[in-house]
Amino acid sequence: MKPYAFSLLAGMLAGFVYYAISVQSPAPPAIALIGLLGMLAGEQILPVSRRMRAGLKLKAAWGEAKCNQHMFGTLPGAHVPDAIAKDRPPS
Repeated sequence: MKPYAFSLLAGMLAGFVYYAISVQSPAPPAIALIGLLGMLAGEQILPVSRRMRAGLKLKAAWGEAKCNQHMFGTLPGAHVPDAIAKDRPPS
């Protein structure tokens, strides 16, 4: 969760600097985010299409190419069971 908080704080700092020097951000946030999502999705087209040509269905090809991990990263709370297991004393 720390990287997300640091990313948010860095963005807020950049926004403050832009405001302080009276300039607008280089791109409207919604358009910039959609563009970034498009770039990430575009990177997955060839790996997924190759797997689909090999006979896999879309869902299986998507999973085998690890598209979720590449596009969205490790989401907060994804490793909660691992952390809980580490906190428990050995039996």
